[in-house]
Amino acid sequence: MEQKILAGNPSEVKNLSGKSWTAYIGLILLSTIVFLPICVAIWGYSWKLGLVATLLAFSYVLYQTLLNRSYSLYYDDTGVWVYSGIFPWSKGVNGVLWRDLDGAVMFQTFFSWLFKSYSVRIGHRYTKTSEIFLTHINKGHHVVSEINEHHKSLISNGVLK
Repeated sequence: MEQKILAGNPSEVKNLSGKSWTAYIGLILLSTIVFLPICVAIWGYSWKLGLVATLLAFSYVLYQTLLNRSYSLYYDDTGVWVYSGIFPWSKGVNGVLWRDLDGAVMFQTFFSWLFKSYSVRIGHRYTKTSEIFLTHINKGHHVVSEINEHHKSLISNGVLK
């Protein structure tokens, strides 16, 4: 994938997680509660406008589904990164270098515990604008512990100061 090329040597890249199935619940509810009745009502008024509304709604749902699937959280020897995007102009990598990492934390609620889908924050030591915050991360509790353990091992081995 493209993120392996951007991160350097593919053998040093550790893929952590992507979005969980719970990221699609809001999209499913939006489709059935909002888009479906609106499209049916417009279709009853004019089939041409109904067709346009249905195509627009379908396009939006497809775009959001593909966007959710594009998220990939991983780390390599330089830091923790998140890759996302569908179109060439929106694809990209954002991350935190190991030397600037403050720590990774997860936010636990009853539903996140029940479905193992957590919000994860990977903090930057110096600025809040450079941190990573992701919602609906599959098994985010394991992701956070793995990032923190790797960061701790880099510090204890003398790689980071």
